[in-house]
Amino acid sequence: MRTTIRQGGPDDIPLILGMLDSCVAWLVAQGRTRQWGTEPWSENPRAVDQVTRYATGGTPWIAELDGVPAATLTLTDGPGSYVAPAGEPERYIHLLASDRRFAGHGAGGALLAHAAAETARAGVSLLRVDCYAGDDRRLITYYEGQGFTPTESLALGPDAWPCQVLMRRV
Repeated sequence: MRTTIRQGGPDDIPLILGMLDSCVAWLVAQGRTRQWGTEPWSENPRAVDQVTRYATGGTPWIAELDGVPAATLTLTDGPGSYVAPAGEPERYIHLLASDRRFAGHGAGGALLAHAAAETARAGVSLLRVDCYAGDDRRLITYYEGQGFTPTESLALGPDAWPCQVLMRRV
């Protein structure tokens, strides 16, 4: 399959929510409900607001496989409010998600490589991301395989949701 990456925008919010819904369904089917819960993001007003904020305040990117949207991430100039700024210029990855029909085809990795290239093109050397750090820590391992290094661990909210911040120099 041929991978292309295009810049997204506010019109892609339903597409991004659909990919997040696909991930939730996949996680629920595996019994992994602590990461993103059990309800579709598209039915959660707070999640829709979060996606809208990132998609309008940052730059969404969409990876397409043979012209079909397969994965997404949004790149911004900094983290969400729950992570301290780096103290230097940075780019931050939010909401990396894929349509689970395309799992294993490299769309997520292509988007992460694109985010690194965009960061370097902007003259910025620090790229960061955070992810769910619970269960088997599979996401942390995935990001490490993409060239990221774990930095700080956080416990967010009243349920102490385990979060790992990772960074990559570009």
